[in-house]
Amino acid sequence: MHKRDNYQFLTTAPVEKVVVTMAIPTIITMLVTSFYNMADTFFVGRLDTQSTAAVGVVFSVMFFIQAFGFFFGHGSGNYISRELGAKHHETARQMASTGFFFSLFFGLLIFVIGEMMLRPLSVWLGSTPTILPYTEKYLSIILLGAPFFTSSLTLNNQMRLQGNARLAMYGITTGAILNVVLDPICIFWFDLEISGAAIATVTGQIVSFFILLRLSYTQQNIGIYWKNFRPSWKAFKEIFYGGSPSLSRQGLGCLSTIALNLSAGQFGDAAIAAMTIVNRLTMLVMSAVVGLGQGFQPLCGFCYGARLYSRLRRAYWFTVKVGTLFLLICAIFGVIFSQEIVSCFRDDAAVISIGGFTLCCQLLAYPLNAFSMTSNMLTQTCRKPWRANLLASSRRGLFFIPIVILLPQFWGLFGVEISQCVSDILGFLLTIPIMIYTFKELKE
Repeated sequence: MHKRDNYQFLTTAPVEKVVVTMAIPTIITMLVTSFYNMADTFFVGRLDTQSTAAVGVVFSVMFFIQAFGFFFGHGSGNYISRELGAKHHETARQMASTGFFFSLFFGLLIFVIGEMMLRPLSVWLGSTPTILPYTEKYLSIILLGAPFFTSSLTLNNQMRLQGNARLAMYGITTGAILNVVLDPICIFWFDLEISGAAIATVTGQIVSFFILLRLSYTQQNIGIYWKNFRPSWKAFKEIFYGGSPSLSRQGLGCLSTIALNLSAGQFGDAAIAAMTIVNRLTMLVMSAVVGLGQGFQPLCGFCYGARLYSRLRRAYWFTVKVGTLFLLICAIFGVIFSQEIVSCFRDDAAVISIGGFTLCCQLLAYPLNAFSMTSNMLTQTCRKPWRANLLASSRRGLFFIPIVILLPQFWGLFGVEISQCVSDILGFLLTIPIMIYTFKELKE
């Protein structure tokens, strides 16, 4: 009965109401997740600059692990939402279990390979000799959570794309809040320093996993059962079509963080620490817009499956307008108080100076990202894989990686500081013709 209510709500209720209703839990989830990502940076920043930089270096691995959680979660979840929109419930049930177990097994593989290659991996990620010991401590523990992290993200996105964003929120936010609470206890009270931050993070991930797995068996969700695990080329192809844009977006986020650390590392540990802080801050701001876009995705998937294209377009433009207004307000506030914001994380003159200017540069083009992000989510949910992959890879990969490598060769540290701003502008310009073409296809 509840699934039928979801279908009616997503395909007939006013689009503004649907997007906001679906978005509120996902925005809360994204914000809390970003807060707990920032918690390690905030509390570790009370230790020393090397520990702060090490968290930034390992953050690229977190991006990588997250990338595959989103790959299997969005890939299976987008397929599930289209099948539910078309009222094909049996194939939706099979995909839920298939996506989950693929994700769990891949997380185990990441853990095993990562622990075997701990030191060379730490160096490759951009650790300087002074940062390396801290990176190895932090990374060795973070890898333990990889299978729990990938599969919990998969469960979260499957629930959200079934229209059950509120339940999906509970699992992720509980683990995230637990992480924030455990951070100061493990770091300072038990005197575990940077290892304590990693233990808090992994503990939160494990708790999230078990809560989400339990919630998947409620009557509002499609349960996870081994008997429904149907690995096949067709299933993987569907996951690839729906999830590869997320893999591109998050995976290239991993590579771009590595490239950023390597470029910033030429200018000292303070530069890496500053970029770490700015990355976390801008991701916090962007997470709200990602949450808004994820609120749009269930409506997008159901309406695409039901061929309600004009309704889909109305919801898309509503999402873009709200996201752009939010980012504009955040950009104005962030530029005015840039140095004060950075100083909250690290009381180091060099870090504050570099971080404050970098934050200003990034925020100047940030309002453009609502259009780019929502467009990426539409093409991903509507099974336009090549367009979705191109849009997903543009901002943090296609443009950013060569820019952050080349510009410092000409302009030094200033080239590093402006790289994301330049990349965001180019990503916005690329999105315009792709969306014009896509909307020509979405005719009644």
